[in-house]
Amino acid sequence: MDQQSPGDNSPNGARLGGGAIASLTGVGLLLIFMIQNTEKITLHFLFWNFTWPLWLFTLVTALFGALVWFGLGVMRRHRRRKSRREYRRG
Repeated sequence: MDQQSPGDNSPNGARLGGGAIASLTGVGLLLIFMIQNTEKITLHFLFWNFTWPLWLFTLVTALFGALVWFGLGVMRRHRRRKSRREYRRG
C-alpha cells in the first residue's frame, strides 16, 4: 500500500517540484509573449541583415539559451563526477 504525505492529493505520490513549476511558468510566459508579438523585425549581425517575425527570433533565442544552460549543466556534472572519481582513487 502506498503511503502519502499529509498534503499530497495525487494517487501515486508524484508532485511537481519547484524547478518544474518555474519551467512551466516560463514556457507559458514565453508562449504568451510570442503570440502577442508577431510583427517582423530586421536584424543586423556583422555584415548580415535579415527580416524575421519577432516570435521566431524569440523562439530561436530561447532555444539557444536553453541549449547553453543544458550544456553548462552537463559540464558541471562531468566535472563533479571526475572530481569524485579522483577523490576515491586517493
